[in-house]
Amino acid sequence: QVQLVESGGGLVQAGGSLRLSCAASGTLLSFNDMGWYRQAPGKQRELVAQITIGSITNYADSVKGRFTISRDNAKNTMYLQMNSLKPEDTGVYYCNGLARAKWWGWGQGTQVTVSS
Repeated sequence: QVQLVESGGGLVQAGGSLRLSCAASGTLLSFNDMGWYRQAPGKQRELVAQITIGSITNYADSVKGRFTISRDNAKNTMYLQMNSLKPEDTGVYYCNGLARAKWWGWGQGTQVTVSS
């Protein structure tokens, strides 16, 4: 069974940093586009950052200059380095990946809580 498993979340003070990881398990699929999403309490899930298989990136305006998305294709793993965190970055972070014309995300996610 293909799974994308998120990890690395936690509680951090405003201005702090966290590094999230998204690892693909149960598969040798190579993912094309991949992305990080987040869902804050009472809000819809939103796109945070995207990365293509060639490492072209795109960011939500709210995280530009603070977050960096990257991937290791050999390890089928994607990362999100989050710096200068703000309380409004709080939420559950999910990863998603496109392979064989299907998106494989929406696992458990990883909770990020930024205290002021």
